[in-house]
Amino acid sequence: MKRFLKVYGIEQKLFFRSADVFVFNLCMPVATLVLIAMIAGGKAAGDSGMTYLQSAFASLVAVGICCSAFMSIPIVIVDYRDKKILKHFYCSPCSPIWILGADTICSAVMAVVSALLVSIVSVLCFGYRMQGNVLAFIGAWLLTLVSMFSIGLMIASLCRTVKVMNAVTSAVYFPMLFLSGATIPYELFPKGLQNVAAVLPLTQGIKLMKAASMGICPDAVGYKIILLVLITLICSIISVKAFRWE
Repeated sequence: MKRFLKVYGIEQKLFFRSADVFVFNLCMPVATLVLIAMIAGGKAAGDSGMTYLQSAFASLVAVGICCSAFMSIPIVIVDYRDKKILKHFYCSPCSPIWILGADTICSAVMAVVSALLVSIVSVLCFGYRMQGNVLAFIGAWLLTLVSMFSIGLMIASLCRTVKVMNAVTSAVYFPMLFLSGATIPYELFPKGLQNVAAVLPLTQGIKLMKAASMGICPDAVGYKIILLVLITLICSIISVKAFRWE
């Protein structure tokens, strides 16, 4: 355990020193929240029954998840594989599982910090109050986190080089970020684009979080939960089967 904590401590320091993590995980969600709240915070977001601030809060806590799942986990693991770091760990008394577990925990910590920053700014600066059940919201957030992380780990297992990984993560990350409702309210999309966005798993996670934050029951809640659970199981199995140390 002491060895694992040592590895985790080093990896966490590296995460906090990363400019990309600081900008995309921490600064971007808060900056987007401030802009939305100042420009149209109290206005109705389409016909959703929510204000822009209420919609933005539930959506922007997912940005940290998205960044951690698709920009942190695959980049670190594939880069370590490409540089033979995983191979060196495999040949050392220090288990390579430790570095994978440490990096996954580091990514989860950054997602938690991002969500806390969005929550603090929303409550203290703009008077946001959650109308729904906090525990239900946390549950929806955790389910979204686990499902997105499983996709990130699957990408890290399947991609053998940094070049391929960059192409794959970009193809997954940007549609998730801009079409799922994480940055632009899903309710403002035209009907056709909403149908396209509904295919994205992050869209279903954000819908669950919005419903939980508002205290309402979303349409087909069972379908959304089962879909995210199935994605987690399938991607986790593929990650285990396809993973290579070098």
